[in-house]
Amino acid sequence: MKHVKSYVPFHSRFDPCQPIGRKYYSTPPHLYMTFQPYNLPQFSPQEALKKGTLWPAFYDYYENPYERRS
Repeated sequence: MKHVKSYVPFHSRFDPCQPIGRKYYSTPPHLYMTFQPYNLPQFSPQEALKKGTLWPAFYDYYENPYERRS
């Protein structure tokens, strides 16, 4: 599950610069899990080394949200 959030920075009508537009950021999945439950599913050791975590619940790959707009 991806936790991508967005916001639009304030742009004053007196600001001579162009508005920046929508900004995106992601939050890691462990922020939404209060404690690590027992018997979570696990990746194989080889797959865990590739993904950087042993548990799929904590796996969070990076997807560039700015590429979706184009």
